[in-house]
Amino acid sequence: MNPTYTRLEIVRMLRNPRFLIFAFFFPVLLFLLQANVFVTGSGAEKSSAVAVVMVNMIAFGAVFAAMNNGARLAVERAAGWQRQLRLTPLSGRGYMFGKGLTGMLLALPVVVAIPVLAVLAEGVRLGGGEWTRVILGIWIGAIPFVLLGLLIGQLVTPDTLQPVNMGVSLAMGFLGGLWIPVDAMPDWLRTVSPFLPSYWLTQIGRGAVTTDLTRSLGLSAAVLAAWAIVLGALVVWRYRKDSARA
Repeated sequence: MNPTYTRLEIVRMLRNPRFLIFAFFFPVLLFLLQANVFVTGSGAEKSSAVAVVMVNMIAFGAVFAAMNNGARLAVERAAGWQRQLRLTPLSGRGYMFGKGLTGMLLALPVVVAIPVLAVLAEGVRLGGGEWTRVILGIWIGAIPFVLLGLLIGQLVTPDTLQPVNMGVSLAMGFLGGLWIPVDAMPDWLRTVSPFLPSYWLTQIGRGAVTTDLTRSLGLSAAVLAAWAIVLGALVVWRYRKDSARA
C-alpha cells in the first residue's frame, strides 16, 4: 500500500461536490427528515423508530460512499491512467488496495455523523456494545460494496458509469430495505431482499436497536463475508484481464 497515493485519492474525492452531496449530506438530511416528519409517536416508541431510521440511513450512506469510490476506475481505464501506473513502482495490488481502502475511509464520515446527530438532535440512547455494533459493524460491513463499486468501475465506460452506479445503489437501497421496511414489501420483494448484501448490512445495525433476536450478527457477517470473497475475486480477475491486454 502507498500512503501517499491513498491520501491523494481521498483528497480528490472530497473535492468532488457531487460526492459530498450524495454520499454525505443527502443521507444526513434524509435521516433528519424521516426522523422528524415521518416518525410518529412519542417516548420510547418514537426513539426506537428513530433508531431504526438511523440504521437505514447509516447503511445507505455507507453503501453510496463505498460504491461511488469505484467511479474513478472507469475514468482512469479510459484515459490510460492504469497503463501509466504499471510503469511506476506502484504495483497492481497496491493500486487496487489503495482504491479499496479509500472507499472504506470515505464511508466513515457518514457512518459517524448520523449517530452523532441521532444522539444530539433526536435523543437516541444505546449502550456501548450496541453503538459499536451499529457504527463499526456497518462500516466493516460496507466492504462488499467497496468491491462492488470497483468491479463496476472495471466493467463499464465513463459514459455509462453514472447511470449504472446510481441504478445499482438505488436498487440495493430499495430492495434491501433501506428505504422502506422489508415487512411492508410485497411477498415477492420479501423473497428477493435476503439475497442482497444491503439487506444483511441493515440487519447488523437493526439487531442492536430492536428486540428481534432473529437478526443474528453472526449470520449477517457470514453472508457479507461471502459477498466480499466473491466480489473480491471478480475484481482481481477483471484487473488481471485488463493488465493482460495492456
